[in-house]
Amino acid sequence: MTTVSHQQGARNKLLILAAVCLSALVLPLSFTGGAVATPAIGRDLGGSPVALTWITNAFMLSFGSLLMAAGALADVYGRKRLFSFGMLLFTAASIAQSLAPSVYWLDGLRAVQGVAGAAALASGSASLAQEFEGHARTRAYSVLGTTFGIGLAFGPLLAGALIEAFNWRAIFVFTALIGVIAMVFGLPRMRESRNPDATGLDWPGTITFSAMLALFTFGVIQAPESGWDSPLVVGLLSASTLLLGLFVIIERRVKHPMLDLTLLRFPRFIGVQMLPIGTCFCYIVLVVMLPLRFIGVEGLSEIDAGLLLLALSAPMLVVPMLAASMARFVSAGILSGIGFLIAALGLHGLSLYNVGEPKAALVIAMLLIGIGTGLPWGLMDGLSVSVVPKERAGMAAGIFNTVRVAGEGIALAVVGAVLTSLLHTDLTGTVAGSVDAALIAETAHRVTTGDMAHALNTVPGLAKERLVQGYATAFQYLLHILTGITLASAAVVLGLLSKDRAVTQPQKTAPDLL
Repeated sequence: MTTVSHQQGARNKLLILAAVCLSALVLPLSFTGGAVATPAIGRDLGGSPVALTWITNAFMLSFGSLLMAAGALADVYGRKRLFSFGMLLFTAASIAQSLAPSVYWLDGLRAVQGVAGAAALASGSASLAQEFEGHARTRAYSVLGTTFGIGLAFGPLLAGALIEAFNWRAIFVFTALIGVIAMVFGLPRMRESRNPDATGLDWPGTITFSAMLALFTFGVIQAPESGWDSPLVVGLLSASTLLLGLFVIIERRVKHPMLDLTLLRFPRFIGVQMLPIGTCFCYIVLVVMLPLRFIGVEGLSEIDAGLLLLALSAPMLVVPMLAASMARFVSAGILSGIGFLIAALGLHGLSLYNVGEPKAALVIAMLLIGIGTGLPWGLMDGLSVSVVPKERAGMAAGIFNTVRVAGEGIALAVVGAVLTSLLHTDLTGTVAGSVDAALIAETAHRVTTGDMAHALNTVPGLAKERLVQGYATAFQYLLHILTGITLASAAVVLGLLSKDRAVTQPQKTAPDLL
């Protein structure tokens, strides 16, 4: 009887792990699927360039800004309860997105989906800690990380296949189906758990942080259309700056802050934060920008674009695990710095590719970027908690994950705005004086969101070849900027993390620092 009960318990744990992994799988599918579907959505529903940009950014913004808040709420109200709420809301939002009548409805639902994703992932991953112990817990989290990597690697291909076979709405139907499966297998077996010592949510910090990110992202996305010096954009960016200052003041004064900013007094902890920032600019932004380029500008089909993107994302299935093995012999900081150098080499190679050329050089460049990014990707979670005193590891992980996810949304907004501004400048030199400046700005913005069909109708007489040429030039300059950021990331990481230091060292010096 005991053996049967043990086997049933082990089976239940595996099904709970499978459910949480499925909830983690739909997040990168939602992220990459939205990017691949944007050109098709633009053709079907129309919408302004700003509205099309929000298809991806609305999801990333709400998800990134609320991830830590969701973890705190799960500790107070129960991990199973919040996981149930998150998956129900995620599934409902996915179904609603498949029925969205306009881009504006879709943008709002994407924001709701991001909230649901934060609730599901934070509570689901916390539940695993209650179900598994010791080495089993380590393996469970390793499987969870691998699942996320699978979603990133094959998300564009799956999205392309669904669009090719049905239409863009099928992507959201598919994510809803996965959500239902996760709930069916996981919820009946998941135990309710809370943290009896939980202090609740830092509401002032959460509200100011989320509002700061929202205003900054809105300002950056609006800038290419309204102009960087327009009252609206200046007002949004100024307000976000004020909120950032207010957030810092709040976090330094509240008893239980959302983010303990005193951890930034550890130089190695600062170095760790460069790892997610660097990977955002050398990898994550390309996961979104390249599908828009391949489908919207170069005219590839969605499935061909997904196959091509495997060169960028497939190394993420292997390299992070290799990096973890190599870290036993080489400093994790050195490996991460070398990874950024390899990624910078790949970005430079990508800048040499021109539209219409054979794809071999493009594939090699993307492979280098994927391999290079995979090295810090497989090490940064462990580094985030190993460079601070042990008793502060939980807060360190929270800050790291916030920087990672919020940084992805900010990086996407900034890179998209820079690319649009570069294309706008290039087109202005061609048609200046004969066309209203606002139309040129709209054209540039539409091209960078993959909406080439409507871009061609914005400025009469502007040939597609000229738009493609201008886009290729702007994208090349953008890649030079990304290469510089990646090299800077390598320099910071090698400077602050290249030397192995015992984890106990910051513990000994902590009283002096604090």
